[in-house]
Amino acid sequence: MPAEAPQGRPEQRFDRGGPRGPRRPRRPGGDFGDDKGEFTEKTVFINRSSKVVKGGRRFSFSALIVIGDRQGRVGLGLGKGKEVSEAIRKGGENAKSRLLAVSLKDKTIPHEVYSHFGGAKVLLRPASPGTGLICGKTVRAIVESVGIKDVLSKSLGSKNAANVAKATLKALLQLRRRETIYKGRGLEARLTKKTS
Repeated sequence: MPAEAPQGRPEQRFDRGGPRGPRRPRRPGGDFGDDKGEFTEKTVFINRSSKVVKGGRRFSFSALIVIGDRQGRVGLGLGKGKEVSEAIRKGGENAKSRLLAVSLKDKTIPHEVYSHFGGAKVLLRPASPGTGLICGKTVRAIVESVGIKDVLSKSLGSKNAANVAKATLKALLQLRRRETIYKGRGLEARLTKKTS
């Protein structure tokens, strides 16, 4: 007589997404997409501070948020709150209200630029197509949000995330295209010679 199979739970079969059910679709606003007109939000840094009171410690959070449309506009905002989610929400609103336009050349920057804010110093250099973003996480968050695909950067001095972010934004705002400079000086004739 053959041995019977052990009596246990019936074999479970999960068709979609494993034992926890189907996977949820990705949120459209959370990730960096190439959709025109949509803003992408990235958390650069979250800081926790505590205050000692009679009953114990009270914690509060601050979040540094960068927001951009990947078409040459970017904003930086700081939000504070009793919870992380509240700080991120406030930082996003603050960043959205402070959007600034940046001059780009194709998918890189028009020229080399150096800037500092506090103890943080940032150097940005244009790069040839296919180089990618050669930079640290704080600088990368900002240049990605602007829409830059190829850049070389070096952070000199302080590594304070808030100051590095502000120095990077300050550097990007110093960028000027050749056409803008010629028009400002009344040398539009040179532009027509270059193009012809």
